[in-house]
Amino acid sequence: MSQILIVEDDPMIQDLLDEILQDEGFDTVVAADGQTGVELARADHPSLILMDIMLPVMDGAAAIRQLKADPATRTIPIIAMSAGATLVRHAEALPADDVLRKPFNLDVLLASVTMQLKQAC
Repeated sequence: MSQILIVEDDPMIQDLLDEILQDEGFDTVVAADGQTGVELARADHPSLILMDIMLPVMDGAAAIRQLKADPATRTIPIIAMSAGATLVRHAEALPADDVLRKPFNLDVLLASVTMQLKQAC
């Protein structure tokens, strides 16, 4: 079973993603800030990471750069999530594997997750 790390500080979005992904058969782990997300990624080596860009403690951009620079985690696919055109442009400059604009369409989210997991195999 694929494990997905959800790094999101909004409790409502956290719960929504967690529930949807579990309903689709994924094992999920949740972090509410970028630093905890990096630590969990290094410890658990999930199959995929959903990373919000605007996060407390360490923002998602810094977390993505750290994970992609680390040989132990660089191959984990990361989908950056962001709201607003400026943030999406910022996210597209990151070494993330895909970018989703918030609010996201659930079908688009699941398609991106499925595609990234298939490419990672």
